[in-house]
Amino acid sequence: MRGIDTQVRKIRRRIFKEVANLAYHSEDLINDVEALPYKIVDYDESPYGSVYRERAVVRERIRLAMGLSLRPENVPVHATQGLAESDIDEKYYEPPLMQVIPSACNACPENRYEVTDKCMGCLAHPCREVCPKGAVSMKDGKSIIDQEKCIKCGKCKTVCPYDAISHQTRPCLAACGVNAIKNDARGRALIDSDLCVSCGQCMVNCPFGAIADKSQIFQLIRALQSGRKIIAQVAPAFVGQFGAHVSPDRIKTALKELGFYDVYETAIGADMGAMAEAEHYVHAVTTGELPFLLTSCCPSWSVLAKKFFPETIDNISNELTPMVATARKIKEDHPDAGVVFIGPCASKKLEASRRTVRSDVDFVITFEELSGMFEAKEIVLDNVPVSDKMEDATGAGRGYGVAGGVASAIEECIREYYPDVEVHIEHAESLAECKKMLMLAKAGKKNGCLIEGMACPGGCVAGAGTNIAIPQAAKEVAGFKAAAAKKIPDM
Repeated sequence: MRGIDTQVRKIRRRIFKEVANLAYHSEDLINDVEALPYKIVDYDESPYGSVYRERAVVRERIRLAMGLSLRPENVPVHATQGLAESDIDEKYYEPPLMQVIPSACNACPENRYEVTDKCMGCLAHPCREVCPKGAVSMKDGKSIIDQEKCIKCGKCKTVCPYDAISHQTRPCLAACGVNAIKNDARGRALIDSDLCVSCGQCMVNCPFGAIADKSQIFQLIRALQSGRKIIAQVAPAFVGQFGAHVSPDRIKTALKELGFYDVYETAIGADMGAMAEAEHYVHAVTTGELPFLLTSCCPSWSVLAKKFFPETIDNISNELTPMVATARKIKEDHPDAGVVFIGPCASKKLEASRRTVRSDVDFVITFEELSGMFEAKEIVLDNVPVSDKMEDATGAGRGYGVAGGVASAIEECIREYYPDVEVHIEHAESLAECKKMLMLAKAGKKNGCLIEGMACPGGCVAGAGTNIAIPQAAKEVAGFKAAAAKKIPDM
């Protein structure tokens, strides 16, 4: 579904826009929040088939978009409870970040094989012959599967000449590489926070929009309204996210129209990281001090390694992520400023809430959330006159936005500044592939390697908070990288 403007995405965007509208224009916040589900959900047109269900879902989405938690199902809690505590200009994300809205979940089957109406009732019955448990039988000339006997081996589906057997899986679970999706007592999805690494892939793959994350857009707008100096840093994947004709320079100008004092490229921190990790690889891996080195820029990848492969912790680069490195650069330049990271990533929200990072990064919002702010302020990006240049970083740092870009940047730095050092690069994208890579590294199969891991298939351009199709986003990043005045940073 990525890159398709589905009803789920339209609802998400509408809610971000309306919550931003509340921050900008509301004079009676409690009553306006109460009225918002009725404004968003048309009485005569409900995609859920029930206007009451849809409004219930929208209420929970509004709460999350305002930085509040979901309400419990079995305790009476007012829709606006806690609103006053969120009507502030500074608020950190409180875990859990990813949450399932129970009233929106369809309780999809986790793993089920079913015979569809395409069954031709053929004489060979290969589905019945290959079933090791006798779960397939014939009724009224068609195959049926006894779900109590079925062991989910899939042999029947493999041999069916008409592709008449469907394998039904829960989309959120299929997208989760760490099996963090469980069931509640009613068969609805439930996220195990002990396993979840907050990549957000479950959220963007749920066709019912039943999974959502918290936002800080309301508090960010309050901070901009406070008169404080607020500076934005934009992740390398931002290019192309706001329209085909919206250049990086135009985005920088538009952000200043929103009220940001200045705008930095997060690729500045990526440049710093590429140089530092190149040096780390040369001095630690090639000397035998470490068997391999894991990059540190993707928080979900780092958390995955720490949670599931704790023996690899010492191999994770201790360099700052680009977000944190750039934030510290900003606060060095502007000690009195608040810093906002604008990116494609859900897990950056939790990274920023860590105690060691809180003093560096004050807010994290996604490209999707920023679009809602632009719409609420009626800023038409195509019409924004360019008055600022985006020219902070090198091509190496800008390349961090796509899978393989981190390792490639580090490799370029090694080849330039340590020409006698032989470098071995590996990269994995998606949590499932990252787990495989870490298993191989643990087994000693990747010794001598610099290993990049990206939780999202495609890299940052596939993050949960992006606006456009992944191939198009990757193409845009490649063009932005090529346009950089310098290829790699100076040592």
